[in-house]
Amino acid sequence: MSRELPNFTLEDLVKVDRVELAHFSKEDAFELGTIAAGVIQEWGVNLAVDVVIGDDIVYRAKFGTTGKGNDEWLAGKAAAATHFGEPSLLVKLRQQATGVPFEDLDLDHSTIKAHGGAIPLFVAGELVGTITMSGEPDVVDHDVNSEAVTRYLAHLAAK
Repeated sequence: MSRELPNFTLEDLVKVDRVELAHFSKEDAFELGTIAAGVIQEWGVNLAVDVVIGDDIVYRAKFGTTGKGNDEWLAGKAAAATHFGEPSLLVKLRQQATGVPFEDLDLDHSTIKAHGGAIPLFVAGELVGTITMSGEPDVVDHDVNSEAVTRYLAHLAAK
């Protein structure tokens, strides 16, 4: 990857609005995943992407050097976003700010991973799913994911 690593602060991520959608069907998940795949290809990064509704993987694609080894990371980051109701990178940075390692929290760390790359999706205030990326440094995973979500929201607004 030839891009410079992005630098996110806790303050940057706290300011970002959560992703609130009017609806989110399997067809919507496919559309979001397709947009995400386009960003991955355009940016030339090695990422896997999952779009999940509830606990159902509706869309999965893997690019470049990603493979089966990314599956655990996709699931773990999505679990963090679901458990905390916020992007997994924000979970990581919030915990770092407390000075207490995430690993010291009373959680199942084999299933919940506080690394950037997952963004929760809400409908009418209820968390309904996630979009998650894995394969590059977690700040890149988050950056590409944020771009995909931004493009998806712009696409919805243009409809």
